[in-house]
Amino acid sequence: MAVQLENDLFIRACFSQKTERTPVWLMRQAGRYLSEYRATRAKAGSFLDLAKNPEYATEVTLQPIDRFGLDAAILFSDILTIPDAMGLGLSFENGDGPRFARPLSSESEVNKLHQADMDQLQYVFDSVSSIAKALSSNGKQQVPLIGFSGSPWTLACYMIEGGGSRDFASAKKMLYDRQDLMQKILDINVHSVTEYLSLQIDAGAQAVMIFDTWGGLLTSSDYLKYSLEPMSNIIQNLRSKPQYDSVPIILFTKGGGIWLNDIALSGANVLGLDWTIDLARAREVINQATNEPIAIQGNLDPSILLSNPKEIEDRIQRCFDNLSGAQVKNGNPLDGHIFNLGHGISQFTPPDNVAALVAKVKQCSTELRLSKV
Repeated sequence: MAVQLENDLFIRACFSQKTERTPVWLMRQAGRYLSEYRATRAKAGSFLDLAKNPEYATEVTLQPIDRFGLDAAILFSDILTIPDAMGLGLSFENGDGPRFARPLSSESEVNKLHQADMDQLQYVFDSVSSIAKALSSNGKQQVPLIGFSGSPWTLACYMIEGGGSRDFASAKKMLYDRQDLMQKILDINVHSVTEYLSLQIDAGAQAVMIFDTWGGLLTSSDYLKYSLEPMSNIIQNLRSKPQYDSVPIILFTKGGGIWLNDIALSGANVLGLDWTIDLARAREVINQATNEPIAIQGNLDPSILLSNPKEIEDRIQRCFDNLSGAQVKNGNPLDGHIFNLGHGISQFTPPDNVAALVAKVKQCSTELRLSKV
């Protein structure tokens, strides 16, 4: 049974339907920039302990919703939960980011790789159910809940490298030297991500997002084969299940603006955009690439939130003015747009600046629609 939503702006925008204003949420909206998050993390003891505890994960997921009145919640978790459930041994070192104890640095290690054990990820599905319940009262859910996963290529980068990297040279070396090994990793990741997202939906997520953080590192032909094709396969796998027809899928490739016409054919309902392509241009490219209605999400540079409220408001106004001038075949170019950042929010962001962003988006997007009536 479909969940009734008090605020369904985000879902309607995902399906390119007319909305009275533009919905807004922020990547990494639950995080270190919030004092209440830091307090919860201190109680949990570590990042992984926080992510693996459904009660704490629920608490931090709801914190930005309660503080800012955002139009969607996103599951608090990490993209590296999948390789952790493959036995690679995830840990987070203070100041050094994620580390895998058993990276895929040889052919024998790749050949031993297996699909993620979903039983080891039960804490994620429990968190989804807990968050959905916490968002609900009187038979309605306050806002939709977004589930997510890393893309097969992005996961492979960490799995091979053993942690974060500026250029993921080891992953790219495997791609160039041993395409067979890379393809094996990607195929396993496709199956794992498909099941992972399916179980998040079953647990109560109303939308899912694929984060392709490192697709932009690839050459054009390699991006299409090793990043976009696996993501498209996941989307097709999900779309093969009629019960998921009402669940929008968001695809985000950081640095992916140059492939936007190809990404538009992936089957995703929503394309996430970083700040390197303007919204009007994106809308026009997508409009030319397909007759299917595809929404866009983005794309303010998160560094702008380190400035001041006036600059933030000016930049938001420019985003909307730009998008409203897009030349589209029919309809209002403002519809089918979800306001977001072009990547995750910085831990150094003043919360008052986030409040200014949300207020301006709501005010500006409402006024622009009224002016076109």
